[in-house]
Amino acid sequence: MFSNNYVINKSQKAFLRKLYLAHLLDEEQHNLLSLQKLTKMPRRTLQDAIAAFVDIGIEVDFVQQGQRHNEGYYRISTWGPISSAWVNSHFKQIKQHLEIIDDPEMAH
Repeated sequence: MFSNNYVINKSQKAFLRKLYLAHLLDEEQHNLLSLQKLTKMPRRTLQDAIAAFVDIGIEVDFVQQGQRHNEGYYRISTWGPISSAWVNSHFKQIKQHLEIIDDPEMAH
């Protein structure tokens, strides 16, 4: 899956994005703003990916901290059937693969 010549389709890209974001949420406390700054992904893309975690069995909660809706952070409550250890050990490759896909000069 991670060879340089491997071309992935739209659903595979969405799956990798979910793994990437779940790892980030599992490692540190993030809200949409901090994820936007870190990943450079649009807010709507982040919201859609987080909402779709349930599609692959990952459950996420938003921990409210304060009065405003965006004051708080996302927390992975369970990885479901996904191995967080596998994602952790392949995180660099997942990130690089997503960067190649999102770079128009590197996409084929």
